[in-house]
Amino acid sequence: MDQVNPYFLKNPSLISFSGGRTSGYMLYQILKAHDGKLPDDVFVVFANTGKEMPETLDFIQEVGDKWGIDIRWLELDIHDERPIFRSKEVNYETASRNGEPFEALIDRKMMLPNTVMRICTVEMKIKVLARFMRSNGFKEWDNVVGLRYDEPHRVARMKANNDKDLESWFSLAPLYDAKVVVEDVSEFWNKSNFDLQLTNFNGKTPAGNCDLCYLKGVGTLTRVIKEKPELADWWIAQEEKIRKHKEKMGSKYNAQFKNNISFIELKEQATAPNVMPELFPDDGTSCFCTD
Repeated sequence: MDQVNPYFLKNPSLISFSGGRTSGYMLYQILKAHDGKLPDDVFVVFANTGKEMPETLDFIQEVGDKWGIDIRWLELDIHDERPIFRSKEVNYETASRNGEPFEALIDRKMMLPNTVMRICTVEMKIKVLARFMRSNGFKEWDNVVGLRYDEPHRVARMKANNDKDLESWFSLAPLYDAKVVVEDVSEFWNKSNFDLQLTNFNGKTPAGNCDLCYLKGVGTLTRVIKEKPELADWWIAQEEKIRKHKEKMGSKYNAQFKNNISFIELKEQATAPNVMPELFPDDGTSCFCTD
């Protein structure tokens, strides 16, 4: 086996599979590097928030079936008694599809995640995955993420976190090491006999990961809501619930996911006649998730 191959995993590893094309491409290359069978100490895990599009869940299931991979599906599980925050394993049939884990987190914290306090990323992704690895007896492991060569800012942030050496894991970006760019990913799926059934727009999947993640740019959110206005309703309901709670408490808390615009404003904007999403700024940032 070629030890120089960036896709060959030498240590216990967690492959974070977002259900997107990039992480799917990475997973295929890792599987190929291991002659079609992953080592027993390498886990492929999808952390479900309940706000992924149905097409994403279908794709994850299809990847597992077609490539013979045991993909572990996890969700945040909140209890009244300690430990309050736990993880539970689900599957394609039992996975939440209406934002249940996400809403339970918001209700428990009585606050909305935002660009500063990204409680969704921390509680529903990072901690859920870490609990899974520790429950399987690992104190240290490699965390394998799908960051490409054309995402140097995200890789730099990953390496900076590695340098701090504060976590139980060391993050790897084999796509970056292999100099894979978005065109390589698109070419792979264009030749594949199956694909994620979500729109590929200039190499990105606007509705990928959480359907209307607040970290996506206004232009991207406007584009998605224009196509499916009903997706905004869950996000509007969360903002309204927290706004009423904070008003009752006499707080001036800004009950919005995004600082500069509410989701009811986004829906009004996206459903206006002749709206052109490309005219709005695509000022998004990245989550722990990958495309």
